[in-house]
Amino acid sequence: MRVLVTGGTGFVGSHTVAALIENGHDVRLLVRSPDRIAPALEPLGVGKVDSIVGDITDPEAVERAMEGCQAVLHAAAVYSLDGREAKRIRETNVRGTDLVLSTAIRLGLDPIVYVSTGGALLPPNGEVLTPDSPVKAPKGAYIGSKAEAEKVARKYQEDGAPIVITYPTGVWGPHDPHFGETSRLASAVLKGQFPLLPSGGFQVVDVRDVAQVHAAVMEAGRGPRRYLAAGTYMEVKEIVLELAEITGRKLPTRTVPVRYLMPVGRLADLAQRVLPFRLPLNFEGFYFLSLEAHYDDSRTREELGFVPRDPRDTFTDTIRWLLEAGHISPKQAGRLATVA
Repeated sequence: MRVLVTGGTGFVGSHTVAALIENGHDVRLLVRSPDRIAPALEPLGVGKVDSIVGDITDPEAVERAMEGCQAVLHAAAVYSLDGREAKRIRETNVRGTDLVLSTAIRLGLDPIVYVSTGGALLPPNGEVLTPDSPVKAPKGAYIGSKAEAEKVARKYQEDGAPIVITYPTGVWGPHDPHFGETSRLASAVLKGQFPLLPSGGFQVVDVRDVAQVHAAVMEAGRGPRRYLAAGTYMEVKEIVLELAEITGRKLPTRTVPVRYLMPVGRLADLAQRVLPFRLPLNFEGFYFLSLEAHYDDSRTREELGFVPRDPRDTFTDTIRWLLEAGHISPKQAGRLATVA
């Protein structure tokens, strides 16, 4: 089928485009900048694809992009923990999602896949989170906006629309076109910018595995559904120890309770308002870690055959890509810089 993909030049979106094409689908992109298409997709082996230039908050552009399509995958979002982006985050993530989903429903597309996030289900309140966990009110501009957008998507599901919601958690992997939050985190750790590690942890999932979930749900006539793509829960210290072992380097592993760092995150957010460069610390990241959320993605494993790969393989490929893309030095990549 012909599938419109929004956010197809982003991290999750670009890998999803590759997976959809591999599964025989014809893909069209809705993009703000056509110049981003080739750098995002060519490293994944994807050649020329059909595209429409426009923004997901523009009704005319969204409808024009959907003409002739049978399905849509909405992955476009502002994913940033930079407090300066708060207004743009909400405008894009909430209003844009409502516009894309409502237009797809009106035009009769099926399925309508919405890429949410595990963060939309926070805080866990002591429970293991499932795709049917209620939507609450998490703190932070990004997670908060995704929770609001989640409510929009669920309302349409309740009305019977064929919306499939997916919930990736901490997405890692190679080929991140915009050098997003997890790539920045990996780079900062390898550069030694965290002499003290926060306690807490999160579930790590490979971007390529998330893309396969999106390809698997691209089937009409199945109605509203929800799937988590959670992967493996790891403490921050575990992740850093894994990065150290992979690179053959000694990295700082002293841990401090994350609750002590949350005021530091608040101060960093205030400083970020006036600083011209991006700080590696922020309140929203520490808040997320403090919740130590655990997710149950058994439905995805049972119904879609989801088998997340070993995080070590994901971390290895991430580091190799960071080196190849020039985000870290050969010294920071350690033994991976000398391994073919």
